Amino acid sequence: MTRQIMVGAVPVGGGAEVSIQSMLNTRTTDVEGSLAQLRALRDAGCQIARLAVPDAAAAEGFAQIAVRSPLPLVADIHFDYRLAIAAAEGGAAKIRINPGNIGGEARVKAVVDCCRAHHIPIRIGVNGGSLDKRLLEKYGHPTAKALVESAFSHIALLEKYGFYDTCVSMKSSNVPLMMAAYRLFHEKSDYPLHVGVTETGTEYMGTIKSAMGIGGLLCMGIGDTVRVSLTADPVREVETAKAILQAAGLRRNGVNIISCPTCGRTRIDLIGLARQVEQALKNCNKNLTVAVMGCIVNGPGEAREADVGIAGGDGCGVIFVKGELRERLPYDQLLPALLRYVDAM
Repeated sequence: MTRQIMVGAVPVGGGAEVSIQSMLNTRTTDVEGSLAQLRALRDAGCQIARLAVPDAAAAEGFAQIAVRSPLPLVADIHFDYRLAIAAAEGGAAKIRINPGNIGGEARVKAVVDCCRAHHIPIRIGVNGGSLDKRLLEKYGHPTAKALVESAFSHIALLEKYGFYDTCVSMKSSNVPLMMAAYRLFHEKSDYPLHVGVTETGTEYMGTIKSAMGIGGLLCMGIGDTVRVSLTADPVREVETAKAILQAAGLRRNGVNIISCPTCGRTRIDLIGLARQVEQALKNCNKNLTVAVMGCIVNGPGEAREADVGIAGGDGCGVIFVKGELRERLPYDQLLPALLRYVDAM
């Protein structure tokens, strides 16, 4: 089990529920726009939000946002250690830095001392696209060992000043590489891990890469907090993260829909019906499994195992509730009937 840090009121590591993060794409100087996006992220299920703090104006905006934020905020810092200090003093719940790009040890110590005084954890963010020259010369290109060595060199610097309230990420756009790095680090350390695949691309490919990388590690018991990175609305990142956690068996705060891929035996519009069910139950927070199956081969069995399910026939279907066959109905009555049973549960 990893050690635990607190990001505001959200525990990370130490056996706590895997938390969901996202990053705002508003300018941090846009206080009202940022707050609106934070509320949307919260409503979608986000628990921790990160904001870019690239300059002094952004640090001022960050402080104004932090006072009214519905979520604990992480300040994303690069190059200027003074911005990390300003964010820590301005209400950050965590600071994300790469100790290798904010100057000498004295500057790192200044950030550490400030974070310790304000009881703020630090995330060491290692990225395959920004490894220091020494490691690139040693390994030739970004490798899992290079990412892990970078992480441990930064950890050693924080530990030198007696700071252990740390979380670590080792991200790459290469899924097998990032997975190998996280596995290797997990074998060697109990620091909590922020897991993500970086620069995944648009929503379609980004979802696939994130499901593989994040979901694969979670299924191995690796990962304490996650951020899905998509070239899309940050709300979609949160929705995707929730789906990954649910698929990995780590969350049951919504409907788990099971549906078959269709084949030549299907005699109803199963694709259309499954989409309608998914849309109708999108905001349902009941811990239910709903099956939408197309034919008599696996349909009845899957439907019986679900809390409520449909098994399709020839232009019709049957509805099972907790394994019991309840109704045989024409196609156009299946969705309303299923929703009635869900509402009653």
